[in-house]
Amino acid sequence: MNPDEMKKQAAIAAMEYVGTDGVVGVGTGSTVNYFIDQLATIKNKIEGAVSSSEASTERLKAHGIQVIDLNAAGELSVYVDGADEANHFLQLIKGGGGALTREKIIAAASKKFVCIADSSKLVDVLGEFPLPVEVLPMARSYVARELVKLGGTPMWRENFVTDNGNLILDVHHLQIMEPIKLERQINDIAGVVTVGLFAARAADVLLLGSSDGVQTILPK
Repeated sequence: MNPDEMKKQAAIAAMEYVGTDGVVGVGTGSTVNYFIDQLATIKNKIEGAVSSSEASTERLKAHGIQVIDLNAAGELSVYVDGADEANHFLQLIKGGGGALTREKIIAAASKKFVCIADSSKLVDVLGEFPLPVEVLPMARSYVARELVKLGGTPMWRENFVTDNGNLILDVHHLQIMEPIKLERQINDIAGVVTVGLFAARAADVLLLGSSDGVQTILPK
């Protein structure tokens, strides 16, 4: 079974967490695209979706699913999104697609965060995947210097601008032993919008597509 089939498996399994007559939080990325396609099969049973990116918004609208502003939606019952890495505590690295800030806001505003991924994303220690940090343009060099002090090697994601008009620094060569501590340290750097560590607000359930079917993992 190839990774795309595993992602689709996880996306289908996530539908069990979607109630009817409500608003669903929707993330961004290749795995979430499969979830959006599944969500379209019950579009007449939900009120709509809150989207974390322009790309997801376009896909939702193409399926005829109403996209609702988070300010109007209030607290969400469920948020479904992917991850670039996940540990056994369901702490995540996200932001490979550059939508980390909106994703983090929607995750914070949701009662349940369901993470969907293929089995390759589960790791013992976060950090092999470069950690994305969204920064204000004027702060790029300053923030990069501060990230070096924390032991990382930041690389500017050139020719990329987030949906919020900001830049991304991808931080290489990290072994993240204390994810919550590092998340707070990076968020405290002036000019950082947010960091792609989802540790203080981790996922509530991780659905991993694998050659043996979908594994449901709960936090340790």
